[in-house]
Amino acid sequence: MDSAGADQVRTAVAQQGILLGQHTTQLTATSREVDLLTAQVAELNARVQELQQEALASRLSQNPMPTVLPPYDGDPNSCRAFLSQCSLVFALQPRRYVTEESQVAFVITLLKGRARDWATAVWDARAPFCATFDDFRTEMTKLFDRSARGDEAASQLAQLIQGSRSVTDYSIQFRTLAAACDWNEAALRARFREGLDEEIQDEIVTHELPRDFDSLVELALRVEGRLRRRRQRWTTRPSWTLNEGASNSSLTTSPPVAEPEPMQVGRLRLTAKEKQDRLARGLCLYCGKPGHRVIKCPLKAGAHHTKVLCIPVLLIPEGNFLDISVAAHWGIPAIPLPSPISVRSLNGLLLFSITHSTPSVETADLSGVPTEYHDLCRVFSKSRATSLPPHRPYDCAIDLLPGTSPPKGHLYSLSSPEREAMDKYISESLNAGLIRPSSSPAGAGFFFVKKDGSLRPCIDYRGLNDITIRNRYPLPLMSTAFELLQGAKVFTKLDLRNAYHLVRIREGDEWKTAFNTPTGHFEYRVLPFGLTNAPAVFQALINDVLRDMVNRFVFVYLDDILIFSSSLQVHAQHVRQVLKRLLENQLYVKAEKCVFHAKSVSFLGHIISAEGIKADPAKVRAVAEWPTPDSRKALQRFLGFANFYRRFIRNFSLVAAPLTALTSPKIPFRWNCQAQEAFDVLKSRFISAPVLCLPDPERQFIVEVDASEVGVGAVLSQRSSRDGKVHPCAFFSHRLSPAERNYDIGNRELLVVRLALGEWRHWLEGAAQPFLVWTDHKNLEYIRSAKRLNARQARWALFFGRFNFSLSYRPGSKNTKPDALSRLFEGPERKVAPDTILPKGVVVGSLSWDVEQRVRKAVREGEGPRGCPEGLLFVPAALRPEVLRWGHESRVACHPGVRRSLAAIRQRFWWPSMAQDVRQFVLACSVCAQNKTSNQSPVGLLQPLPIPSRPWSHLALDFVAGLPPSRGNTVILTVVDRFSKAAHFIPLPKLPSAKEGDGSGMSPFQCSMGYQPPLFPAQEPEAAVPSALAFVRRCRRTWRRAKEVLARASRRTKAAADRHRTPAPQY
Repeated sequence: MDSAGADQVRTAVAQQGILLGQHTTQLTATSREVDLLTAQVAELNARVQELQQEALASRLSQNPMPTVLPPYDGDPNSCRAFLSQCSLVFALQPRRYVTEESQVAFVITLLKGRARDWATAVWDARAPFCATFDDFRTEMTKLFDRSARGDEAASQLAQLIQGSRSVTDYSIQFRTLAAACDWNEAALRARFREGLDEEIQDEIVTHELPRDFDSLVELALRVEGRLRRRRQRWTTRPSWTLNEGASNSSLTTSPPVAEPEPMQVGRLRLTAKEKQDRLARGLCLYCGKPGHRVIKCPLKAGAHHTKVLCIPVLLIPEGNFLDISVAAHWGIPAIPLPSPISVRSLNGLLLFSITHSTPSVETADLSGVPTEYHDLCRVFSKSRATSLPPHRPYDCAIDLLPGTSPPKGHLYSLSSPEREAMDKYISESLNAGLIRPSSSPAGAGFFFVKKDGSLRPCIDYRGLNDITIRNRYPLPLMSTAFELLQGAKVFTKLDLRNAYHLVRIREGDEWKTAFNTPTGHFEYRVLPFGLTNAPAVFQALINDVLRDMVNRFVFVYLDDILIFSSSLQVHAQHVRQVLKRLLENQLYVKAEKCVFHAKSVSFLGHIISAEGIKADPAKVRAVAEWPTPDSRKALQRFLGFANFYRRFIRNFSLVAAPLTALTSPKIPFRWNCQAQEAFDVLKSRFISAPVLCLPDPERQFIVEVDASEVGVGAVLSQRSSRDGKVHPCAFFSHRLSPAERNYDIGNRELLVVRLALGEWRHWLEGAAQPFLVWTDHKNLEYIRSAKRLNARQARWALFFGRFNFSLSYRPGSKNTKPDALSRLFEGPERKVAPDTILPKGVVVGSLSWDVEQRVRKAVREGEGPRGCPEGLLFVPAALRPEVLRWGHESRVACHPGVRRSLAAIRQRFWWPSMAQDVRQFVLACSVCAQNKTSNQSPVGLLQPLPIPSRPWSHLALDFVAGLPPSRGNTVILTVVDRFSKAAHFIPLPKLPSAKEGDGSGMSPFQCSMGYQPPLFPAQEPEAAVPSALAFVRRCRRTWRRAKEVLARASRRTKAAADRHRTPAPQY
């Protein structure tokens, strides 16, 4: 190619490049215009949507949509649905609920029950999550939502079956769970098909399986409809009609059969014209009166006396069954079955399912109830007493102290029998409606205790009781019943069954009674045992129920009811009135614990009869039945108890003289007639005035308790208003059972407190003042504040919550009265040889000493004196020095002290003056005197240094040597002023010698301070300077005060040191 052609090509390429650049520029500008137009279009669309929403909001504000949402009570299964409905309301009415707080407030107004209590608390506390609806919904979902999601929904979906439900109900629940998990289409189809009824599955396999889930559900619905129609063709069910208003019922009466009527005087058969005329006027064809038809004519014989009904009854091996509509019409109670029973025909077709059964007929034990009350047998029913009672105005309210919330208790571990008992208790309580599942933030501990051979459930409500506001409703006093019983001759005592469970918890407070178990979280709907306000609430209820009878012929103390009358006829009417009133209010009586129509009855620690009221012998039985002492120690115990009441018994020393004489070890213990007479007289004096006084609930009680290894004892006392001294009101003693003897000392001491308070609860529970409990076990002082208790202690602590008392420690030396009562059951003392550590199989033989053989030979030749303890050898006077040398100087003894020498000799030998002889022998031992160090206090009293009168007059010098080198110094000279305790530390390269110290020609003070300390007190100058003189005087006053302080400190130090020293002998 020539140069001209190349130039043309280059020119063409350049032109094409220019053209391409122009096109690129134009394309860029066009793209910018398109982007601008797109942004404008998007802005216009947004504006249009905004205008549409404003128009919709304007219409809604003019005609607001009614907001009618059902209230939410905290049900875990409906929490998400409730919150979704609230979100829809906010979306549809944005102008009504503009702010986030208004949305939260709207949600709170729709809450009730425990949900309302929680929301009100967090709203009042201004919790941060109450600021926005989203945060509030999140917190509420965490607390109340228990709907299945994720793995939990998948688990429920894997176990879901149709059962006795329709395919529609089954598919709805299936779709609900499927929406919460991420299963694919194939898995959903397979699981839905497996959960269908077997008969429907058999029909579906004959069809081509659908490809999608919706088609499978539609096929199952068609198959179900086909099977239902087939079943209707095979089975025909009769129907009946009870009356005109029951035409929709599935049962009808059989057509009436014409029967000849009996002859009636003056009655003639109607003619055809008369019948037509009566029908036209709407008259009865039988009696001719309007308002009814002939079939319901009251004058027609047998019109309402006989009715023949055709009721379908099914007879199968499980029992007899009838239609549920028949049971509902005639009021026959029915309870749901745990699982439905399928009934099939002979050819295998499913006819229907049985879902309910009638409860078993309960026969109350009325053997101890008079026959005139058998018509009120329902008031003695056990099953009715365990059913859920209705709400009453006296439901138990649990009001907490401001700013508090129920604490969360411990989750106790349970044994295998306890788990079985817990499952049974939870199941029975849930079926009876006494408890229900809970999502409460509170949770008390749940455990079991053994009582009467069975396991009793117990809940630790101590934390809840501590923050509960007390109900101050008063409990009745027994003293108020004394005047009411005047003239009464017949008495009946009633005991209510399951008393506390007959009272409901106030609606909205159930969550506070929640308790934790290993299998779930539950809360009570009825009053549980252990709440602090339970006695007051129940007393208010029973007083209101029997208000017109109380203090007339009824006295009520909690669940114990006393009915009294002047005659048997009037008494029967009174008892009937009380039983009917209890039945009307759904309160039930325990027949086995009631006493009817008695002439005397034991009631709250008193024996009530026509003769009057007297103390129950049981309260003084512990003293009245005191066994005759059989040993000197038992007698000393009785006299120690009696010594506390000697000031109330005239001539106590003279009466007790025969008993006091037997306590002397110088005479043998032989019980005689004089001792028995004195013993009986003292016992009778203890249980009669002026020793025993009548309890007064207005004064403070004192309960003294003690426990021994075999029994427990207690004394109830009060300070008398006459003489100001403490008088006993009642005595209590109880022999421990073999199981109770295995308790440790702490549990035994706590057991006696529990038994004493239970024995005297009718006095202590309603006492006007807090009473005192004295025990000699100091650890019990902290029982009411202990953080961790075992099951038995926790149950007793709940019982203590019913009383207002303080428990304090009292030394055992001052607690002898209950101690003596607790040891009444001890047998005669027997010395038991201590068990050896080594087993008997390794013992080859017994070791015998020569001195022991000589003593035995001497005792055989001469008779030993009386009083020698059993198992010891009496040593004659001639052999005593040899025995003393054996117990102190032999190679086995090795010269021990007095105490050890005496202990070694007492193991084998005895003589009356043994202790004195051993002491004299050891003190006279020359070997011990020469080789043993003295254990006496050091000789010589402390001699303190004189106290200085001014600073730097007396110095203390010391060297600290052996230090690591520091700047060439290894020693520190310490100079301390003994008056002001001021110190100077002077570093030295080494310890100075005496020559070096003299070579300086200066004292250490002069080296340190720069001047020599004066040897004589400073004299006042002839020309006094006022300021200098004032300074000196002030210094002297300060020094005098400092010297006094130093003198006191020196005296204290000397006194403390001299307590461990003995004065030096004066020569």
